[in-house]
Amino acid sequence: MTMKRILTTATALMGLAALAASAMAGEAHASSVTLRAQPMDDDGRITLGELFEGAGAAANVVVAQRAGASVVLDAGQVQVAARRAGLNWANAEGLRRIIVREGGSAPVTSANAATATRAGATVEALTLTRSLSAGDIIQPEDLMWTAVQAHLAPAGAPQDAAEIIGLAARRPLRAGQTIMARDVAAPQVIARNDMVEVLYQDQGIELTITGRAQRQAALGEPVSILNLQSNRTIEAIAIGPGRALAGPAAQSQRTNTRSLQFAAR
Repeated sequence: MTMKRILTTATALMGLAALAASAMAGEAHASSVTLRAQPMDDDGRITLGELFEGAGAAANVVVAQRAGASVVLDAGQVQVAARRAGLNWANAEGLRRIIVREGGSAPVTSANAATATRAGATVEALTLTRSLSAGDIIQPEDLMWTAVQAHLAPAGAPQDAAEIIGLAARRPLRAGQTIMARDVAAPQVIARNDMVEVLYQDQGIELTITGRAQRQAALGEPVSILNLQSNRTIEAIAIGPGRALAGPAAQSQRTNTRSLQFAAR
């Protein structure tokens, strides 16, 4: 290796070391901040100062916009934005979402619910941003938090959008409507009269037949399948589009599916 190449390589290595040291120093000198208990903003422009206590010079950095009564922010993206502005939020609680409300619209607690109702206070409820037909799958963009009168807020409404995202509308729902758990269900994977492949499993034995569904079914729900050759009805569990499972393994599959659906919510 020539002396020129040695010097060039050494210079490059020194440059990389300097960059690494600079990055480590920046991380070390980042100001630690604490997420506010109830972040609020009053002009639709959400800043780091409205999200964090101790934001200092970065307080006026805008990180999101709020169009409705509230907005749900991704905690990971907020953490990245804070780091870019020289702030260190550890997120020790492992939050996935941050809800920012319009200034002054603090949530109503059970202790002051009666007083708040008389005063005309509002609470946050999940509402639809568009109308849905029966069977439509609910997407994240279909939901928003909206302020409603406390005495009109439905009891037992979902407290987290994740509880209903990915589920299907049971019936037509209109835009602006407050959504309830009873309005949604697991998406249908088998329709009535669909041709369904049924797998029978028992003690290592596997048999497959094809029959006609006698009713619709969502994932993990029971479905009756008519065997067109024997004209006998088989009781099975829907495990996917056009697929069902019969035999002792079917009940286990249904239990596992319910557990997974509950965990996903």
